[in-house]
Amino acid sequence: MNRALWLWGILFAVWLLLSGHFETLFVIFGLVTCTVAVWVSVRMGIVDRESLPVHLIGRAVGYVPWLVWEVFRSNVRVARIILSPRIRVDPSIVHFRASQATDLGRFIYANSITLTPGTVTTGVTGDDMEVHAIVQSEIDGSEENDMNRRVAVLEGKDPR
Repeated sequence: MNRALWLWGILFAVWLLLSGHFETLFVIFGLVTCTVAVWVSVRMGIVDRESLPVHLIGRAVGYVPWLVWEVFRSNVRVARIILSPRIRVDPSIVHFRASQATDLGRFIYANSITLTPGTVTTGVTGDDMEVHAIVQSEIDGSEENDMNRRVAVLEGKDPR
């Protein structure tokens, strides 16, 4: 029930932000629409820990700023690679082992790798992440290990 209330609150907040209409009739339409959507979701059994990860909100406060900083740093590195005539683009495929316990954790890890410029997660098979990097020397594994550890902490797993 708690997750259904969270879902309803999130849906209604998004509805208010996107509609921009605060007249009584429109707000009532939004209330009814969000209530029906949550009711259908609960009846379908899709409101669970993984589909609505409200348990991650507190830990995401520390992870998201770090990820934004990593994306910025990667942007600078990729710009330097592109603008420098001396640095050769040497694309390669590298494999990393994910230590996340859930599909959601592996999803966050794979997408965090893809969000950082210069790397793209091309495949996930179990705990194996296949990552394409534009320069092999830039992907030494240290940043991916740090990201792997931080995502494991985000999902509540002890990194040790």
